[in-house]
Amino acid sequence: MDKIYNIIKASVLVLVAAGLIIGVQHAAQAGKSSGAPVAAVAVLHPTAGNQVHGVVTFAKVRDGVKVVADIEGLSPGEHGFHIHELGDCTAFDGNSAGGHFNPDGTPHGAPTAATNNRHIGDLGNITAHKNGKAHLELVDSLLAFDGPHSVIGRGVIVHADKDDLASQPTGAAGSRVACGVIGIAKE
Repeated sequence: MDKIYNIIKASVLVLVAAGLIIGVQHAAQAGKSSGAPVAAVAVLHPTAGNQVHGVVTFAKVRDGVKVVADIEGLSPGEHGFHIHELGDCTAFDGNSAGGHFNPDGTPHGAPTAATNNRHIGDLGNITAHKNGKAHLELVDSLLAFDGPHSVIGRGVIVHADKDDLASQPTGAAGSRVACGVIGIAKE
């Protein structure tokens, strides 16, 4: 009888321990708002005949997604900077990334425009200095890591020319000089 009691007692202890472990894991997961990632990155590579390269990071923040871009090899001045619908940079000219990311079917516009007057992927322009380097930081309230506005798996494109923030459908930003795919990053 003592042997059976000890087996039952040991089994109960194992079940209690397993329950505690599961509870701790569940509590840790509950601290996250969802299973969505909180950080992403795109490494930009030049399209044919260009020298443009860099890194764009994305981080979930309270007001949306913070975008930080460091790009080199640009001609001085402003360059259109957009998230495109496809994470495909296989074409020599970057056209395999498709058009601007626009899941809501809205017109092209400035990143500061009202929600119904811009594509989700409209990030405006990035300005290169005389040395060809550009740095940009912005927080965008429309970008997300899950749902219909998720940027994960999309493309980042840097254009040869300035985005005029008005011309349809792309802001007359010219050819694509760099392309990168947005992937999940380590937190």
